[in-house]
Parts: sequence; C-alpha cells; structure tokens
Amino acid sequence: MAPLQGTTGSQLSNGRWAFAFALVTSLFFTWGFAYGLLDVLNAHFQTIFGITKTQSTLLQLAYFGAYLVFAPFASIFMRKKGYKAGIHLGLTLYSLGAIFFWPSAKYQKYGGFVGCTFVIGCGLACLEVAANSYIAVLGTPKYAAARLNFSQAFQGVASFTGPLIASRWFFTGENATKLDTVQWVYLAVAGLGVVLNILFYFCQLPEITEEALAEEIHDVGIKNDQESFWKQYRCIFGFVAQTTYVGAQVGVASFVVNFLVDQGIGIDHPKASNMFSYCQITFTVGRFVGVVILNFIDPALVLSLYAFCCSLFCLLVVELKGWSGVGCLYALFFFESICYPCIFTLGTKNLGRHTKKGSGLIVMGVGGGAWYPPAQGGLADRAYTRRSYLVPLSGYLAMLIYAVGLVIDQTTKDGFRFRNVDELAQRRAVASSMWLPTPKARSSSNEDVKEKPSTEIIDVA
Repeated sequence: MAPLQGTTGSQLSNGRWAFAFALVTSLFFTWGFAYGLLDVLNAHFQTIFGITKTQSTLLQLAYFGAYLVFAPFASIFMRKKGYKAGIHLGLTLYSLGAIFFWPSAKYQKYGGFVGCTFVIGCGLACLEVAANSYIAVLGTPKYAAARLNFSQAFQGVASFTGPLIASRWFFTGENATKLDTVQWVYLAVAGLGVVLNILFYFCQLPEITEEALAEEIHDVGIKNDQESFWKQYRCIFGFVAQTTYVGAQVGVASFVVNFLVDQGIGIDHPKASNMFSYCQITFTVGRFVGVVILNFIDPALVLSLYAFCCSLFCLLVVELKGWSGVGCLYALFFFESICYPCIFTLGTKNLGRHTKKGSGLIVMGVGGGAWYPPAQGGLADRAYTRRSYLVPLSGYLAMLIYAVGLVIDQTTKDGFRFRNVDELAQRRAVASSMWLPTPKARSSSNEDVKEKPSTEIIDVA
C-alpha cells in the first residue's frame, strides 16, 4: 500500500488551517454531549431500575472500558488509513450505539443500555484518537496545549448542556420514573452523528502524516523517535497519568448528584442535576481561562500547579461538610479543566513517527474511567458519598507526580523555564547561527570551492 501523502500543520495556509481546526473542533461537542448525559443517567437509572450506586457504574465501566479496548485498534487503523477515515469510523459507531438506545428504553433493559454505551464508547475512542492528535499537531508545538484546550472547551459546553436537558426532561413529573424521553434524546444524538459523518465525507481535510512530522523534528536535531516506542518515557508515563486523572475526573462527576443530595442542605435530585450543570460550566470556563494562561506559561508548570490544586480541593471535599464542601467541589471542577489536554500534548510531544501510536496509548488512559467509579461507588455504599472522594484523590496525586517529574526533566536538560517557548523555532535559530559563516570564513570557503569545485559543491547541495 502506498504511503499517505500529507503535510504538517505549520505548512498549511491560514485559510486551510482555520477550516481544518473548526471542522475537527466540532467533534468535541459530540462526545461532550454524550459524556454529560452519562453522569445524569447514572443517578436516573438508580431510581428506574432500583439498582445500587455500584451497579449504576456499569455505564461508566462500559463507556470507558471501550476506550481501553478500542483505542489501540483506532491508532493502528489511522496509521494505515489516515485521520479522516478514523473520524468516519468513529462517527459510524457513535451513531449505531445511540440508535440502539431506542429498543433498550422501550423494553427497559439495563443490560441493553450498558451494551449500547460500550458501542458509543468505541466510536468516541476512535474520534478522540483522531481529533486530539490532529489538533495537537495542527501547528507549532508551542501552542499545542492551548489549541487542544480551546477545542476541548466546546466539549465542556456540551457536557453541561447534557445535564441541563436531563434536569428538564429526566427528573421532572412523570419522567422521573419513565424512560420515554431518553430514547428521543439519543435518537437526536444518532442523527447528529449521521449529519457530521456526511459533512466530513464532502469536506477536504488536510492529512497530516507521521512522516512529515518526523521530518520536521529531525530537521532541528530532535531524533527521539528513532528509538523504540517503548523508550518514549514521556508518553508511557503520560498514559499512567492520564489513566489516573480520567479515573479521578469520572469518579468525581459520577457522584456529584449523590454528593449534593447527601449533604443534607435541602438539595433534591432536580436541583442537584442543575447544580451539576453549573459544575460543568465552571469546568468549561476553566478551559477558556487555561487557553490564555497556556499561551504564556510553560504547560508542564501549569499542569503541576493545577494538579496540586485538584489534590487539595478533593481532600477538602472529603473533609468539609455543607456548603463549604460544595464550594470546594466547584473549585475542583475549575482546576480539572486543563489537565486532560495538557497531559495529552505533553505525552505526545515530538513523537514523530510514533505520533499516532502514542495518541492511541494516551487515549487508552481514558479507560481509567472504567474502574475508578466502581471503586468509589463501593466506598460510597459502605460509608457515605463524601468520604468516597478519597478514591479520586489518589488519581490527582499520581498526576501531580507526573507533572512535577516533567518540570524536573526539562530543568535538568534545558534549564528552568517559566514562559512557554517554541522549541522547534529555538533550535532552528541555534542551527542557523551555528552555520551562518562570517565574512572571513565565507571568503575562505569560496577559495576552497575554486580549488575543489566538483566534490564540495556536491557535498553542500
């Protein structure tokens, strides 16, 4: 099979860059909406099917377990077929899973919902490998974290739209004990996936290849990708950090409604669902704030600060009661905002020919969301919801270790840096200054060329 013909993001014209960026960013809204609905359905199904908090987390197990299973296949598929083909595959699986929510709701089969959620998760795993990786390499590495934060901010917009719809349709009146509205919402979700699939089919999306990315970093002397993939330790440990962080994030979100109701301050389920939407709004605002910060401050340093704050406020959620605990929960959502995009871009930085494989590995880390909620649910059933937030605390601490490790590694190799820098541009400038001849050297070089014209001219060429 002939290799894919492609380019790098920095070689695109402004118009083609903006078009590609906007088109791929639209995908983030798609899976943000599905994720936002998932957490509210978790609490809703506890009422409908009479299941425990631990049993209700089967939805999270199916959704995030799909990432663990399917992300490696998605990365292999895209290495052969390209980003656009990967997007088509992801949207197809996403739509199929959403369509089958209809019979599951009609016949009220919880197992059917779990199965459909797994199929949707497979589609979204494919979309995440494609979209996150594409946005990360669509331009200079200096602004990779800021770009991905901006795109993922629209995922945040969709994430609070989902709970708002749920609070309006799932938990009010007769709908509090029925599934009729669920099937209509997911039918609309399936329609959205079909429309996006058609749009991507007719749009010309520039293909960014691993060969072009490898050449770009090789030109400035970065040749890390010539070693085995399993020696790309920034990526390997990034997978561990992403696994623990996503597990913590999903655990926190999965039990927000239960946490708020159990606080004993007069919050019922509809109000808790609304407040969960406000948590997601806080998260989204944090993403947009993060875009500004990451334009100026080193991403590894920002991630270290945010990881510390996540750990601190999660601990305060465990310890503080009433409205103080609720306030710390909102602060926790704010500081979660930039963590996923930063881990992804830092973990896949300068991977060259390993870019798509590395992207698949980091997205596999989303599978952490499959096993943190059951662990947290088990603790919540045995103790109480507030104390169960000790489980996600462990994930934030692991992320903190990774972020601080990156800062130490950078400081050891290149010195401490506070400001965000364009590493490739710096290396090009250094290389240019090293090879730019002085007037005397230029004159001497010309004399050498006159004496040995054929071989030297060929060597320089």
